[in-house]
Amino acid sequence: MRIDLHTHSTASDGTDTPAELVANAAAAGLDVVALTDHDTVGGHKQAIDALPDGLTLVTGAELSCRVDSVGMHLLAYLFDPADAELERARELVRDDRVPRAREMVRKLRALDVPVTWEQVARIAGDGSVGRPHVAAALVELGVVPTVSDAFTPDWLGNGGRAYAEKHEFDPFEAVRLVKAAGGVTVFAHPAAVKRGAVVPESTIAALADAGLDGVEVDHMDHDGPTRARLRGLARELGLLTTGSSDYHGTRKTVELGACTTDPEIYGEITRRATGAFPVPGAGGAGPR
Repeated sequence: MRIDLHTHSTASDGTDTPAELVANAAAAGLDVVALTDHDTVGGHKQAIDALPDGLTLVTGAELSCRVDSVGMHLLAYLFDPADAELERARELVRDDRVPRAREMVRKLRALDVPVTWEQVARIAGDGSVGRPHVAAALVELGVVPTVSDAFTPDWLGNGGRAYAEKHEFDPFEAVRLVKAAGGVTVFAHPAAVKRGAVVPESTIAALADAGLDGVEVDHMDHDGPTRARLRGLARELGLLTTGSSDYHGTRKTVELGACTTDPEIYGEITRRATGAFPVPGAGGAGPR
């Protein structure tokens, strides 16, 4: 089985619609794909409705968190999307996205970058606006060559010249909320240092004690030694290890299935989840 547990659609900051994403996942030879848009489940229904034969969909979201002034992302899988407490918390984060993006535009214009809010809004479309949309505007203007190049201290990286804070989850509270909603939590790209500061291993240990289920080890932002170190840490802490593409369509160069999750790990994730079940496409075979 080929399993990719971290992708994005136009419901947040990807360029594939949810329907296009599942079609592309099947064409890429995946057996299982997780749709984990930022702080939203808005793309799930369209993805389920378009799910092709032989592909299983894992519903999820990537939650924006911050601890000790360091941003981090938490992948939440198979939680109950109707859970009221978790939905209220996600709504607080989503409601702050537009003011935050407008503030980044203001800071960029103060740096003599001719970006406009209208440009960013056009790029975001119906998606949940975020930094990648502002980054895409910088690419359009020729300020940086790629979206990834915008996530530096010079521009939109954490603490960068045009960075703006937003309301984010406390990760310990996020773990509690997701678990209460029957979901499973995995720390996304925990050592992606090129994005900015990362949380120390002591924080990962504390999150493990609080109920964190796993860490995303195999990711394009982790080199070989980093993956080995994270795998060792996961063994020490009793955490699951996943691999994922973090696919954003044409917004990033990474392809679906660039990194994958071991089927046994995937099986353990589905066994732990009680809030929702993986959805098999017509003719597909889900794990339950």
